[in-house]
Amino acid sequence: MNKRIQIVGALALIALTAGCGGGDSVIDDGDGSFGVDGPGDGRALGERDGIPMTAEELARQRELESLMQNLIVYFDFDQSEILPEFNNMLATHGDFLTRNSACRVRLEGHADETGSREYNIGLGERRAQAVRRILLLQGASATQMSTVSYGEERPAALGSDEEAYSLNRRVELVYDVVNGSCQLTN
Repeated sequence: MNKRIQIVGALALIALTAGCGGGDSVIDDGDGSFGVDGPGDGRALGERDGIPMTAEELARQRELESLMQNLIVYFDFDQSEILPEFNNMLATHGDFLTRNSACRVRLEGHADETGSREYNIGLGERRAQAVRRILLLQGASATQMSTVSYGEERPAALGSDEEAYSLNRRVELVYDVVNGSCQLTN
């Protein structure tokens, strides 16, 4: 939970710096987060590891950071197939795991309350395994990942309507951030 607060803070800082005027420059603070160096001449959009970034590079960096903040893959009713809208997000996580071999992620499969308890445990497992296969294809190591299925036992939303059900059909990516060995911001 503390890591999520840090992530939200970093995103807020990025949002604030995007709105800065007067020639302020966005720079990498060296810890994977961005800060503002101003007032400047407006030509430098930012730096990453001391190297100036173009507007395109800065936009791509922001997109990657946004994708890394997405930690939930949702599924259609009674399905374990990855929906196309999650391909970029999972590619980013796979690349991150490939470049950060010390990081570990637990893939937690969930289901809505329709169906039997046993069926939903199996469905949650199939969903977690589908995400695992995609991450493996992206270059992540099998030793970096574990899977668990909670079936319907840990709902994200209470209720017996489609809105609640759709939020409960998911896989959550839970990174192990013990001792700071895995920083989600690049």
